[in-house]
Amino acid sequence: MRTFLAISSIIVAGFLSAIFIGFDTNESKHSLDYDDEQEMLDNQIVIRFSHVVAETSPKGAAARKFAELVYEKTDGKVKVEVFPNGVLYNDNNEWEAIQNGNVEMIAPATSKLTSRYPRWQLLDMPFMFPDHQAVQEAYEGEIGKTLIEDFKHDNVKPLIFWYNGFKQITNRKYPIIEPEDFERTHFRTMPSDVIKEQFHLMGASTSVIPFNKIYRNLEVDFIDGQENTISNIYTKKLYKHQPYLTFSNHGYLGYAVLVNRDFWDDLPDDIKGQVSQALAEATDWNRRHAIEINDMHIRALKRTEQTEIYFLTQEQEEEWKEKLEPIYIKFKPIIGEELMEKALKLREKYSH
Repeated sequence: MRTFLAISSIIVAGFLSAIFIGFDTNESKHSLDYDDEQEMLDNQIVIRFSHVVAETSPKGAAARKFAELVYEKTDGKVKVEVFPNGVLYNDNNEWEAIQNGNVEMIAPATSKLTSRYPRWQLLDMPFMFPDHQAVQEAYEGEIGKTLIEDFKHDNVKPLIFWYNGFKQITNRKYPIIEPEDFERTHFRTMPSDVIKEQFHLMGASTSVIPFNKIYRNLEVDFIDGQENTISNIYTKKLYKHQPYLTFSNHGYLGYAVLVNRDFWDDLPDDIKGQVSQALAEATDWNRRHAIEINDMHIRALKRTEQTEIYFLTQEQEEEWKEKLEPIYIKFKPIIGEELMEKALKLREKYSH
């Protein structure tokens, strides 16, 4: 019995010695908690970027490019999580989401900002921008800088403009060539009084419908047609219910990249600079590739053989312009004479 007790005492003593002498409990605890990669994740800044279009559209591709550039330039300190196709927020609630900080970035079509900032309707004026160069000068020059100033009292900060392309007309009834072809048709529009007035002058009725509900409303024949870029028409498969497409180039569809102001102001200066540089490079990439993407999608659309495509002649385009001229007179006081004159000078500069 004494032998057993002695052996037991030795074992217990050895075990206690192993704990208090053989192991460094503090070092062991530190090795379990400390992880270089985990530390980086804990300190990582996440930017949630919500938009409503397809990943393969100009905006969708630009958002992915921006995310790649941000991660690269910040060495992983900032991660942009992109949520396309309205999976997080749609046209109706993305503004509230960014105001409240539920997302950090959105990039709505400029038309969707016009109810809050009426001067932005300048960018919806029909046939205002003759070509892509005119759009670029408007976005990146005095006109763009003036429009951005309208946001100074909101918790949303515009950072830059992104590009898509010129809008075309689609319809399920018949080819739309002459202005009178719009009569007794029903079109989906974005929430812009200029766009609504454009269709009303042509004799059509309109409904404001969110982007991600266009397909369904075309499918059930609630609307006869809509206006959009080729990239949106193709990637959202709108052509499946729109057998007629008219290349009219009557307006331009672009986007304003917006960030939650509180979030932006709280970013360290070095991070803010790196994100801004990534955004500038992504925008340059977007401008160049938007044209290519729309060209690629028009070729793909032709291959489907599901849509008849018509091109306005110069004479037909002049008829559209004449029919829509009253819009300029009606909205000049709303947009402002000085801003309107700058845009008209730009139109004259790039008219061919």
